[in-house]
Amino acid sequence: MVGVAAMIGGAIFVLVGPGMGEAGPALMIAFLFNGIITIFTAFTYAELSSALPDTGGGYRWVREGMPRPNAFLSGWMSWFAHTIAGSLYAVAFASFFAHLLDTAKILESSIFLEKGLAAIAIIAFTFINVRGTSQTSKVGNVITISQITIIGLLIVAALFAMVFTNPSWPQNFTNFMPNGMSGLIVAMGLTFIAFEGYEVIAQTGNELKNPKKNIPRAIFISLLVVIAIYIVFTFSFIGGLSSEKVGQPSWKFIGDLGEIGIIEAAKNFMPFGAMIVLAGGFISTLAALNATTYSSSRVSYAMGTHYNLPHFFGKIHPKYKTPAISTIASGIIMLFMAMAFDLTSIAFAASVMFLFLFAQVNYAAITIRRLYGKKLDYSFKTPFFPIIPTLGILSAVGLSVYLLFKEPLSWVIAIIWIVSGFIIYKSYTSKKEIEHYAPLVYNQGPKERKEYRVLIIYHPKYVTDYYKIANAIVQEKQGEVSFLSVVKIPVHLPLDATNKVAESEIEEFNDLKKQIPQSIRHRYLVRISHDETDAILSTVEEQGINLVIVDFGFLRNNRKLLQLSTCDFIGVRLGKSFDQELENLVVSYDKGRHSDLGLRVAHAISKANSSRIRIVRGVVEKPET
Repeated sequence: MVGVAAMIGGAIFVLVGPGMGEAGPALMIAFLFNGIITIFTAFTYAELSSALPDTGGGYRWVREGMPRPNAFLSGWMSWFAHTIAGSLYAVAFASFFAHLLDTAKILESSIFLEKGLAAIAIIAFTFINVRGTSQTSKVGNVITISQITIIGLLIVAALFAMVFTNPSWPQNFTNFMPNGMSGLIVAMGLTFIAFEGYEVIAQTGNELKNPKKNIPRAIFISLLVVIAIYIVFTFSFIGGLSSEKVGQPSWKFIGDLGEIGIIEAAKNFMPFGAMIVLAGGFISTLAALNATTYSSSRVSYAMGTHYNLPHFFGKIHPKYKTPAISTIASGIIMLFMAMAFDLTSIAFAASVMFLFLFAQVNYAAITIRRLYGKKLDYSFKTPFFPIIPTLGILSAVGLSVYLLFKEPLSWVIAIIWIVSGFIIYKSYTSKKEIEHYAPLVYNQGPKERKEYRVLIIYHPKYVTDYYKIANAIVQEKQGEVSFLSVVKIPVHLPLDATNKVAESEIEEFNDLKKQIPQSIRHRYLVRISHDETDAILSTVEEQGINLVIVDFGFLRNNRKLLQLSTCDFIGVRLGKSFDQELENLVVSYDKGRHSDLGLRVAHAISKANSSRIRIVRGVVEKPET
């Protein structure tokens, strides 16, 4: 129910009119194309939610499948996208309700009335979601059933008008694409937000029974139902309205009136049609506002639990057992957006944010499948992998880039939010996240830093040999060397329970200092973590590392480290005669980036040790025919 509610929402009443103004009858094709684009990503969501069902949805998966700061930015964008979608539905509700009051001659419609009604709706549903999921579900189910009933009634009435009162209805579709492909694509961007509801389903991972089966099923059922409803609704309203009666093509009549076009069209083929559309819009926008308030709060809650937002965002209300602070914060952002922008600007901005997010999630799905393989229990797998997620990336990026030229304000809003998030990440979030998951308990080294930095993963048996390689490289680069010792402890133990172990690691560093020359700047780091890979990744980001030297066996078996790191690696396999091996270097060269790095490293070692270098390049000869 929650997915259908979020996808239908007020868009079916509010955005169909403006969409017809852009695409004409081809709005049906716009809905179909948006559905196809969405299906690509829906496969990804179904797969990942079956393997990693968890509150947070796309944010949670990008965290697993892409390097920092992508996880933070995906959560940051997802939170904003759901929140401004809520603003859209609040503004749409206010528009319909104000029109209803005006039609009933209770209050005259005005911008101040609409903004006030939007604020009341946001505050009310923020309160409902703070009170708890069970109450939210009851309200949401009643609203969803009501809106589907009203939409069905309108479709039946429009089809009845086509058959019995408008025999010339096929002529309404003769000028099928009046504004060409440009109008079609703009209509896709305007209405894309109508298909984001399955992201809401993914947010409920921890709150559903048997999520591994139910979430994929709910995603596809909701999506197929909604695509069909949008296309049939558009078809019936264009066909049911007599062009002769309104004096112009039916699609133009509806499109010129914008968000109230559906209201005016319904007057012409149904008794009390305007009142029914108003009631339907009123109910539908509230359903979507309820769903997006819920989903936006779950994203910020997940980010708070992972220290990507201040930790109080991850707190649960002691009485209602809901993320109350996250819900209230989402409500505040909704209020600001609803007061500051009009309906179409909010719709385009939300669409761009969701397109960015879906591109990230599709990429993360590819890397997660490669990283974890059979380690995850998939109850659903995307067919034709990785073609489908790749198509999801290309289609999302393509549509968002087109909107840059046609609706630049949507990109301005998106860029301001992303840049502000990146600033928050660099100045606050990254430090807090690392402090929590991999605290640095020892950091000794000169205050002045060199630009080029090499990190050696400490191993007491091999560290001096690793240093010979690092020393040669930093002499060439005028850089510095850091040594990292990771104290790995069991997951069930708190990170602050290992002080004595950390002290022993620090003592080993004191012995190391006596074994290596001090002509090069050195830094000594001790980190505590439940996961050695996370500790290394945290150090690479925090210390601005350019190159990591580590045991080859550890590196070869650690796909996560290779996939999520943002620096270069050298995997070292030590033989019995390491010093002799340094005197005779062999580089396998294939003109790739890694080959270039290998040449640079070999040159640095050769310069420091007067080594000989042999370059080997394999050539594949074509067989003679």
